[in-house]
Order: sequence, then C-alpha cells, then structure tokens
Amino acid sequence: MSRPSRKVNIRSFKQKVRHHKKELRGFLNKIAKNPPRHLDRLAEELDQEVWKHIDCLTCANCCKTMSPTYTAKDIKRIAAHLGMKEKAFKEKWLYLDKKDGDWMNRQTPCQFLDLKTNKCTIYPVRPADCAGFPHLTKKKMTDYIHVHKQNIAYCPATYKMVEMMQARLVKDKHPQ
Repeated sequence: MSRPSRKVNIRSFKQKVRHHKKELRGFLNKIAKNPPRHLDRLAEELDQEVWKHIDCLTCANCCKTMSPTYTAKDIKRIAAHLGMKEKAFKEKWLYLDKKDGDWMNRQTPCQFLDLKTNKCTIYPVRPADCAGFPHLTKKKMTDYIHVHKQNIAYCPATYKMVEMMQARLVKDKHPQ
C-alpha cells in the first residue's frame, strides 16, 4: 500500500472547497448542536491522521491569504527579535481591527513568509495564533467549531480533518 502524498495542490484544494464547503459547514453546524460524546478524542485521533496527508510547507495558504491576530506578548517578542520598538513594529506591519480590537497584518501574504520556501522567517518567535494554527486539537472542540467552519476554506488540514470526521461519524452511525 502506497503512502498518501503530503504535497498540497492549492488549485485542487480550492476546487474541493468550492464544491463541498456548504456541506462541510452544515455538518459542523449539526455537530455544534448535538456533539458526539467522544468528539474531542476523535479530533485528536484525526489530527494524527491528517498530518499523514498534509505538508504545510507545500501550501502556506494560511500565510498567503489570512492574518493572525497579534497579542501584546506577540508584538513585544517579535519587535524585540527584529530589534524594533513595539510602536515602530505596529506602525510598519500591523493595523488595529476596530471591530474586534485585534492587531492584524496590513498585508497578505504575510510579510514574514518567504514565498520561495513557504517558511516563516520569524518561526521561533511567530505569533501564538500561528503556532496554534489550524487549532485542530483544541480542547472542547465545540468551542472552536466556528473557527473550523471558517478555516475549511483556507486550510487543507482543517478541510481534511472535517472531511474525515464526517466520514467517521457517518460510518459509526451506520456500520455495515
């Protein structure tokens, strides 16, 4: 049995999203309303499986299309790493989202993404939001379903996890 390819084909991924996003979001809505007892354990099992199929360095779609939120600690740590004052760092790279009060990147792709390698140039000090992304195994998965509903359109790993979860729960409900 051959090992699944881990390389992400963004064009194929976007096509799958276009065709299945509504269905997967509906599935997540159902789970939010009536979560299975073992949902967090299932998410942890699937997290292990997902990474056998996905290599983030062949994708970086999150860094190319989304912005993390920067906490005060993130700003302080990254500014120090870059040898900048926090105020100068914010003025150069970030804006304050008035609606949510979050500090966000001014631009996409992320200014810290090396587009040739898909690697983060500040990886050791990256924002906590980036370090936790795509948040597949947060405890109390039901608290993060709204995040997964958004991320299935941006993150192949999230898409794959939700797709696998749907297949598993359907199989558990209707064993052959």
